[in-house]
Parts: sequence; structure tokens; C-alpha cells
Amino acid sequence: MDTSTDLVKSISITNLANQRAAVVERIRAALDLLAEAEQLARTAHLGFPRLVLDNSYAQRGTATVTGDYANRAEAEKAILHTIDAKGWNHLLHESGLRTFMDARARAQWHQQIADGDVPELTATNIEATFTELHCARGDMFERGVLECFRRLSWDYKTNQPFRFGKRIILKSLFSYGSINHHGTNELDDLMRVFHVLDGKPEADHRAGIYHLIASAWQQRQTEAENDYLHLRWFKNGNGHLTFKRSDLVDKMNLILAKHYPNALASEAR
Repeated sequence: MDTSTDLVKSISITNLANQRAAVVERIRAALDLLAEAEQLARTAHLGFPRLVLDNSYAQRGTATVTGDYANRAEAEKAILHTIDAKGWNHLLHESGLRTFMDARARAQWHQQIADGDVPELTATNIEATFTELHCARGDMFERGVLECFRRLSWDYKTNQPFRFGKRIILKSLFSYGSINHHGTNELDDLMRVFHVLDGKPEADHRAGIYHLIASAWQQRQTEAENDYLHLRWFKNGNGHLTFKRSDLVDKMNLILAKHYPNALASEAR
């Protein structure tokens, strides 16, 4: 398999792995030089700075590079985690597979990155990881559709319990006078589904549903829309969502039918 072509089209995986190895080699050489310099300073009764890692992005805690509490293995582990975490996230973005990942898969990915629970960024590990993700992309996408379906409120007549209808009632779109981030995140998942079904790239999350509602709300409006849906909200905090693309709704319902064939057949009767 040509991993650079089949899995991450815009990146040569072999080249990235080689560059990573070169970075690690230089990091280890730098740590050796720092340790040597610190020892020379101590022998000469000179001062030497206590160097610690800025772990705002890396693992929890502070890894000390030099000084009385320095731990070479701990410092090297934290540095390699920072190097690899950025690389894995870059590969995920460039592969296009993030678009197919549902909220649960994304959360799991980012939690593993944050905890340092990731394999070494080698060509073999990259190929194995992204081959697995590529094979699972269809299942992940369908799981995302099912999760969107399950999270919606079915307390009102317009919400059909076995399929997506034309309109959905959204409970607590606003809470305590503010936009409900949890609710808008769920709608962003729905937007991701629409973009995939429509054959379009995923929208920038910075211009997601929260931004759409906030822009209208700041202008004292009570409704907003984009290419796929129309939203209207009320004083009780609830909202009405009306789908604008019935063809895409039909595609989502076909996915639901695959997983709930008996329920949908019963509803049709």
C-alpha cells in the first residue's frame, strides 16, 4: 500500500516519519548537551538555570529538564508526546477522516492525545492507525447519524420517533438566558452529516450553529438559517428546527432504516 497516496493524500507518511526521527535525534542530543553543561557548571561551582517544560499543551504536571528534581526520562517522554500529539492531529485533519468521526470518536481521539495514550509516530504506526480508521469510516459516520437521532427530543408530536421528519422541536436551545453550547454542538454534528451526504467538505467549526444563532441573537432576531436548516427560538428557551433539504433527510432515514428496519416498517404501515 502507498500510504501517502491511499490514506493521507497530501502528506508523504514516510517523509513525515523520517522528519520526526530527525527531530527526536536532535532533542536527545540537546538533552545530552544540557546535562553535560549542568555537570560542568556544578563542578566549577557555577550556577545553572532550572529548566522546565511549558506543558500547557503537553501532559499534566511539569517536567523538569535541569535542576535538583530533573528527570531525564520524564522530560523526554513529555517532549515526545508534544511532538507526536501535533503530528497525529495534523494527519487526522489532512486525511479527511475527521469528517466521518462522530462526536464520541472525536472525543476519544482528543482524550487519548491529551493523556499521551498514543503510539509513537512511526510510518508503521501511522499506516496501521489510519488503515483502521479508513476501514471504519462508514460505521463511524452511520453511528453519528444514529447518535443525532437518539439525542433529539421526542416529547412533541412533530418529532417522529422512528424517523427524521420535516421539523424537530429542540428543548433548551437557550438556558438561563444564554445559548446552550451542548445543544449547538449536537446540531453541529447534524450539520456534519448533511455536509457529507451533500458531498461537500465539513464547515469550519468556528462558523457553526452557535455562531449562526449568536449573530442573529445579537441583532435581536429570533430566527436564523443556513443552506440546510431554519431555526426559530422562543422565550421558553426551546427552538424549532425545519429541514430545508428533504433529499438529505431521506438519505438519513435510509441509514436509520438499515438499523431500525422493523420500527420504520411499522411506522410506514
